Amino acid sequence: MPAYVIVNADVLDEEAGLAYAPVAQQSILSHGGHYLVAGPTPEPVEGTWASSRFLVIEFPDMDRIREWYDSPEYRRAREIRGDKVRLGMLFVEGAPPEGFSLPA
Repeated sequence: MPAYVIVNADVLDEEAGLAYAPVAQQSILSHGGHYLVAGPTPEPVEGTWASSRFLVIEFPDMDRIREWYDSPEYRRAREIRGDKVRLGMLFVEGAPPEGFSLPA
């Protein structure tokens, strides 16, 4: 089942962001991920959103996400990023085609 990485990002140092982005992107692509959404955070329909950039990345499954996140390529990207790009990241599994059911 597909799995997703949902990311909120704030770039605190543009130079670091420009160095981090291609290394992170290459690591994602080389582990079977692809971007579904990436760019500035749009105006929220409800509530507030605390980051300036938003990404949704799809992987074939949760195992592949964990392989990517623990890979030497992405560790290198995290080192480049340091504390100059602030990320909030969630790993989530997709829902079956029929959706989800509420607890009884």
